[in-house]
Amino acid sequence: MIKKNKKTIVLGLLSTITAGFIISTSAQAKNEDSLEVGNSKLEAYIKFTKVLNIIDDQYVDELNTSDLVDKALKGLLSNLDAHSSFMDKKSFDDLNVQTSGEFGGLGISIGMKDDILTIIAPLSDTPADRAGVKSGDIILKIDEKSTLGMTIDEAVGFMRGKPKTDTVLTIIRKKEPKPLEIKITRDIIKIQSVYSKKIEDNILYLHVTSFDQKVVEDVKSAINKEHNRTGIILDLRNNPGGLLDQAVGLVDIFIDKGIIVSQKGRNKDENIEFNAHKKDSDTKTPLVVLVNAGSASASEIVSGALQDTKRAIVVGEKTFGKGSVQVVMPVGEDEALRLTIARYYLPSGRTIQAIGVTPDIIVHPGSVAMDNNNSFILKEKDLKKHLEIELNKIDGKKIVEVEKKEDKTVLTEEQIYKDAQLKSATDILKVLMIRADIK
Repeated sequence: MIKKNKKTIVLGLLSTITAGFIISTSAQAKNEDSLEVGNSKLEAYIKFTKVLNIIDDQYVDELNTSDLVDKALKGLLSNLDAHSSFMDKKSFDDLNVQTSGEFGGLGISIGMKDDILTIIAPLSDTPADRAGVKSGDIILKIDEKSTLGMTIDEAVGFMRGKPKTDTVLTIIRKKEPKPLEIKITRDIIKIQSVYSKKIEDNILYLHVTSFDQKVVEDVKSAINKEHNRTGIILDLRNNPGGLLDQAVGLVDIFIDKGIIVSQKGRNKDENIEFNAHKKDSDTKTPLVVLVNAGSASASEIVSGALQDTKRAIVVGEKTFGKGSVQVVMPVGEDEALRLTIARYYLPSGRTIQAIGVTPDIIVHPGSVAMDNNNSFILKEKDLKKHLEIELNKIDGKKIVEVEKKEDKTVLTEEQIYKDAQLKSATDILKVLMIRADIK
């Protein structure tokens, strides 16, 4: 049992809070309705105090008062929605490490879907990505710890650790008959958010893996370097989101007027519209955006805004559906609340939350047959008396073949055909480019 003097301090503190609340309520009560609301709130506070004191006095093990209050706050926030939470010192420190862009872990973004811990997406070229973790995988266990009732912050804490140490995720994957155990070796996660490559000579392929502080800058730089581009593919697949200002800034590169996204909350101060600006925007280059179930939050804002404004064709699979706004509010020096304060709305007024963005053209992942079953078609060389030529010679002169080195800045035809969604995006973009030339 907790010592009496500790209990007296707790009761005294709560009594002071309650007394202050009564005075505040009485001072503000202007009519019977407000008084009734005040009484209802007072009853709720008294109930909370009563339960806390019962636990304090009767629980089987002796409890630390601060830990007891922290547990109550964690339960309170986690029951509001999947993204609100109370962050103690360790959780707050972890958040600061994560937003710095380099940390030790697995390289996956996780969320709650139907109250189940679900992988939103593995970050590109991280331990989780290389181990074969996929978007939509349900995490059943982290090592030997069941995720049943586990919060997102707790799961993140268990998955982080010293580089070169191992953890095992037990996952449930769609169409797999039994759970899979995937061993992953932790490493320092260095996030490169923007990768740029070329497809053929005139298509710029931009893969944005997350929205950190340099996305807009890096995308602008990649676009400015490719002067011959006549079409752009923006790949947001498995992009779990990130900073709102970067999502808005990315859309702003491609449109020059109208609403990009708005947010609406309970308080009028949270009702904000983010608009495009008239400037040297790239408003005419044909654009295709790739998304899938791992595209969430900021990537849904970008794809949805470009779709609503008719600026891009969206290709792939339906997105994750996270359209809520969280802010981090410090509580003291080393603790904080992460609280959902609003929802995002796209230019057309539709919401993302729990709905996601449905692509204009649905394409499921897979590969595309390169020969289109043409291997049985006869060609000139198959004819019995086709004209022979002396290999490696033209007009009697020997041809010296120069071995071509692989250009890592260009996506090869083989790479494109292995990705049905990218192949579809490329074909659609070529049609848009032809139409742009005709105009």
